[in-house]
Amino acid sequence: MRYHYPPRNNILGEHNILFLKSFTILFLSCIAIRLNLCLSSIPSSLKSLPLGGHLNFDEVSLSHAARDFGNRYQYHPMAVLQPESVSDIASTIKHIWLMGPSSHLTVAARGHGHSLQGQAQAHGGVVINMESLKVPEMQVHVDVGNSPPYVDVSGGELWINILHETLRYGLAPRSWTDYLHLTVGGTLSNAGVSGQAFRHGPQISNVQQLEIVTGTGEVVNCSAENNGDLFHSVLGGLGQFGIITRARIVLEPAPAMVKWIRVLYSDFTAFTRDQERLISAENTFDYIEGFVIINRTGLLNNWRLSFNPQDPVQASHFKSDGRTLFCLEMAKYFNVEEIDAANQEVEEHLSRLSYIPSTLFSTEVTFVDFLDRVHISEVKLRSKGLWDVPHPWLNLLIPKSQIHNFAEVVFGNILTETSNGPVLIYPVNKSK
Repeated sequence: MRYHYPPRNNILGEHNILFLKSFTILFLSCIAIRLNLCLSSIPSSLKSLPLGGHLNFDEVSLSHAARDFGNRYQYHPMAVLQPESVSDIASTIKHIWLMGPSSHLTVAARGHGHSLQGQAQAHGGVVINMESLKVPEMQVHVDVGNSPPYVDVSGGELWINILHETLRYGLAPRSWTDYLHLTVGGTLSNAGVSGQAFRHGPQISNVQQLEIVTGTGEVVNCSAENNGDLFHSVLGGLGQFGIITRARIVLEPAPAMVKWIRVLYSDFTAFTRDQERLISAENTFDYIEGFVIINRTGLLNNWRLSFNPQDPVQASHFKSDGRTLFCLEMAKYFNVEEIDAANQEVEEHLSRLSYIPSTLFSTEVTFVDFLDRVHISEVKLRSKGLWDVPHPWLNLLIPKSQIHNFAEVVFGNILTETSNGPVLIYPVNKSK
């Protein structure tokens, strides 16, 4: 009798397959056990909380809550609260507070997820999705005697929605951020700074009243006069003193149109001198910002897509020659019937500035299009897959006395080009 032995490599192959199968089964079993352990580690009392909204424990919700605009840190929570009311938030926080420090549960309020370093994440804790909080309903108050009009809004409301709602009454908030698809609670927990801050202060300087859920789950109303310490701690408090569930925002009459202007400088001293002069004078522009351009080619050609050069012939001959340039960006609000007066004012202000003459670019847009300008860029970046990328951004407040030393060391030396992101630079009045 003859026995035919299969080749040795085939025997090894069968053994490998059997090993891989058993390893796969074991690995999947471990995953199932791990998931069961994770689910069992969720306090049963948390799962049984009587809520109008609900808690999510699924992987999709947890993964979403572990991401932010910074896109550099990912900390998965244990649960995500989708609150239907303020009492849902208060009950959840109070419950975790009563569990004591041994639970190791942390809580973070998440707005539109625009934190840069995981500030709205809670590793192994509870993330509160503030955008699901739809109460109180937005209410615009126009007839308030000698006081300015205001709007009461939920902490989870987006600023873009506030803009559209208040414009129905011919009104709008005074101070903004450059990007409006952010929540009220999110920007008020930071500062809310944009080109209007030199005149009106940041958004946190334009709030009359807040409703707060404290770290013990207590719901407190506060203002500068009532619970003033809490009021001023929460505004710009990075979410460490309470969660903003309602805010009263000061309003002013809204313009219909905006004259939007950009000019270039090659001299930093002239650039900052003109910026500082403009924010110190009365009745200049309504918005003043600026940015740095290092080794950017074709810049002016890109601008021509939306901005018109005052002198097309001169502009076509302008060459940056690899220099570091500084752009002063200004906006003047006006209504259609005021166009002639607005143009005259703009020309007077520009005549006092020391920019490169061939680099005056301007355009006229609606008030909404101007305020929502970054969202237009967002749509373009998303279409190219360039929005959901890491954003290692940094905000700095630098004393006026040190800005020239800072610029000399950083621009063109430490920072040698600005092709991969914006570098904004503009002054604000400390008194605001």
